[in-house]
Amino acid sequence: MSKAIRIILWLILLVGGAWYSISKDLDNPLFNSIWFHLVTLVLGLVVTKLAFNAAGAGGRELAKRGRVGDIPRLETNKLVTSGIYSCLRHPMLFGLTLLPLGLALIIGSPTFITIVAPLEMLFIIFMVAVFEEMEIYKKFGDDYLEYKSKVPMVSFKKDCLKKLFLKSKE
Repeated sequence: MSKAIRIILWLILLVGGAWYSISKDLDNPLFNSIWFHLVTLVLGLVVTKLAFNAAGAGGRELAKRGRVGDIPRLETNKLVTSGIYSCLRHPMLFGLTLLPLGLALIIGSPTFITIVAPLEMLFIIFMVAVFEEMEIYKKFGDDYLEYKSKVPMVSFKKDCLKKLFLKSKE
């Protein structure tokens, strides 16, 4: 699936989810509570910051180690298995999976927070598990299968989460 289609799909999910949820929540007392919005705004900013830190950690590692020769900016031609990629296979996408929840919290829509964002997150995980994994296998073949057998798609180990969410001093 092309990068442009992925970006468009991502935007449709986020904007469509927000629009739908807000339209459902206009009469919801929580949606009309300033205190609820203040709490969810703070939480949303934290989740969004963590999402971008994770995406950035993966992106920096790919930019540093995933490109050999003169290739387009967002492309890779070398399998990266070090750094953050030594403890999980999809750090960028793991981070971006948190964006619907971050946006839902920032908007303060109960429907978005409890129903739409979790469904969008599951859809993103499905897309990664199916399409991203297939594309990487096509690109790197058996080397990727060997890497995949050793490294989980996602890891919640403390050291891995630190690498994922805290900006490195490099």
